[in-house]
Amino acid sequence: MPQAILIVLIMLTSLPAGLLLAYLCRDELVAGRKWFKIISVVSIIAAILLLLVNINYKLEIILSLIYFAVVSAISLKLSFKKGFIK
Repeated sequence: MPQAILIVLIMLTSLPAGLLLAYLCRDELVAGRKWFKIISVVSIIAAILLLLVNINYKLEIILSLIYFAVVSAISLKLSFKKGFIK
């Protein structure tokens, strides 16, 4: 049970991390839209494919990929917000 709580807390940090990264790189958000989309899609597809494979540290890898996908998706979403970008 404590491991599940720790996983949830770590995954929740992806939201402020994505917002902070987008804020620090506001001038590059529009140019990186294509890459944010690619990172998000590839991360989610890789996480789903890893569910089918039996390897060591599978949970950690899947959670890392989901973390990357969330951070990239936040940057992608904020890149369309007119008042946010420079």
